[in-house]
Amino acid sequence: MTIVRRPSPIGEFMTLRQAMDRLFDDDVFRPVRWAAGAFDGPGLPLDVTTTADELVVEASLPGIKPEDVEITVENGTLTITGKTADERRAEEGSYLVQEIRRGSFSRSVTLPNGLEPDKASATFEHGILTLRIPKAEQVKPRQIRISPVTDANARRTAEVTAGTSKS
Repeated sequence: MTIVRRPSPIGEFMTLRQAMDRLFDDDVFRPVRWAAGAFDGPGLPLDVTTTADELVVEASLPGIKPEDVEITVENGTLTITGKTADERRAEEGSYLVQEIRRGSFSRSVTLPNGLEPDKASATFEHGILTLRIPKAEQVKPRQIRISPVTDANARRTAEVTAGTSKS
């Protein structure tokens, strides 16, 4: 007699350990790498914040000179491009690990409406490019004051109830 063993559907489930190993083997937690001088993935790291008066864009550009960076705003799209010099030559030795970015880079983001890019200012300090784009006056939030209303009828009603009516 031959014993036939049927596959168990439970046996096909991964163990928790196998699932965690697979998760960490995937590219989920690997850092962003440069390929041929350009970013894989989302590109140049940016922080974009907004205040009541302006939009602030910060870009991380360590080791890059300000004169090697170009900022343009066209049709509501902000583009930051630049190039780093490839100072290291192949005759200096062979690479075992090469992670320092070299070559050109670019990043574009769509800007919200209501900004005045003609009045923008940019600063570059400690490898951080900070771009400030002011908001147009018509899109800035406004606070409306509530004025107390003095009603002559309310004052007269108070006088009548107090018994000081002159009628």
